[in-house]
Amino acid sequence: MKTLTAIEALQQQEQTLTFASFDEDTAYAIGQALRAAAVLQKAPVAIDIRSSARRLFFTTLAGASPDNEDWARRKGNVALRCHASSYLVKLRLEAEGRTPWPDGALETKDYAAHGGGFPVWVRGTGVVACIAVSGLPSHEDHGLIVNVLAQHLGITDLPPTPIPESHL
Repeated sequence: MKTLTAIEALQQQEQTLTFASFDEDTAYAIGQALRAAAVLQKAPVAIDIRSSARRLFFTTLAGASPDNEDWARRKGNVALRCHASSYLVKLRLEAEGRTPWPDGALETKDYAAHGGGFPVWVRGTGVVACIAVSGLPSHEDHGLIVNVLAQHLGITDLPPTPIPESHL
């Protein structure tokens, strides 16, 4: 079996983690599952699920700061704008030798190209929302979302979230 690059692994995660439908009840169920997983890890995170029009779920856990809430907002903005996870956007820009601003036109006050923002894809519709987590290292924020979505969707065969070389 071919070893996937980090970009290929993230692309495969996004292609696999798609929904048949997504509504407020789904957002709440996923938000609750993310919160439960974060509590088990004692993760000091902010969790934000929203569409482009409104917030569908939000919580913070002990140890999270107002900065985590803002980072979650900015990561979610990347997922909604680019229709890709904020981690994938970061790795694509790095692979091209570019930066989020000015090359990617993602101003840092509103966009954070770091792991932790994930697009909600609905088959036949496209991106309808984003899920964002902030408070852990980038790849762990991303991994928390991916693991919960895989469990929610009953998916067991998914490439693991790549760990940056700086964390190995």
